[in-house]
Amino acid sequence: MATKLFIGNLDYSTSESELEALCAQHGNVATANIVLDRMTGRSRGFGFVAYESADDAQRAISSLDGTQLNGRQISVSLARERDGSRSAGAGPSGGRRGRW
Repeated sequence: MATKLFIGNLDYSTSESELEALCAQHGNVATANIVLDRMTGRSRGFGFVAYESADDAQRAISSLDGTQLNGRQISVSLARERDGSRSAGAGPSGGRRGRW
């Protein structure tokens, strides 16, 4: 089973291929994705990388967290599972707008 990492503080110009190449230096990358804004199609400044091995993922965290990529200090950590309790874009009102 793949181990997924969260990669934060990415420069908006960073491509998925750049992210994959950086992470591949530390193990076998299964997937590398940068999250895009739905409205603009531009990067949101973070992404996810899945490693085939948990050991490779741990090695990448140790080696890459706090390093520079395209002029920004990136953060690398284990990705947390989505809890699914809120829909995308829903605010504190649970997605309701207008009248209470």
